[in-house]
Amino acid sequence: MIFTNNNKFDWKEIPHTVKTFPAKHTLLEAGKTSNKLFVIQKGVVRLWFNNEGKDITLQFFFENAPVCSFESFINETPSEFYIETLEPTTALIIDKSTLLNYGQQHPDKKEIVLFYLINRLTEYTHLFLSRIKDTPQQRYNTIIHNRPDIIQRIPQHYIASYLGITSVSLSRIRSRKP
Repeated sequence: MIFTNNNKFDWKEIPHTVKTFPAKHTLLEAGKTSNKLFVIQKGVVRLWFNNEGKDITLQFFFENAPVCSFESFINETPSEFYIETLEPTTALIIDKSTLLNYGQQHPDKKEIVLFYLINRLTEYTHLFLSRIKDTPQQRYNTIIHNRPDIIQRIPQHYIASYLGITSVSLSRIRSRKP
């Protein structure tokens, strides 16, 4: 079966609360167990971890994207990641128990959740392979072509962290002619 997202799922169908957070607000701290799913209505969120004092960004989430520390959420273990807003962000907040109950009551909607999980795992795979096989310049070019929203809305030091390079290296890459 091929999973597509032809019909956008309306996350508002699931019982939720709505909250607005300021920029630089931590939605989940590493070491805490994730028991809430955030669906970004407006704003930008990043998933990151602390590697011996070094901030490493793994993923960015924009409008209509669900975000949580899936490993923690599913396995009920402490998260290795932080989730932080980069802009003032409004999100739907869905408790894990509510999401599970909704899934039991609406088994036809499980494919949609599976789509989001597969999409997220695919993004992780691409990032992992890119870090192995691509140069920083190639990784940056990929973002420019595939994710211009990142270039337009994310501060440069987070983009550098996401690419696995320093801000100085990113500045050099950006100054080169394509």
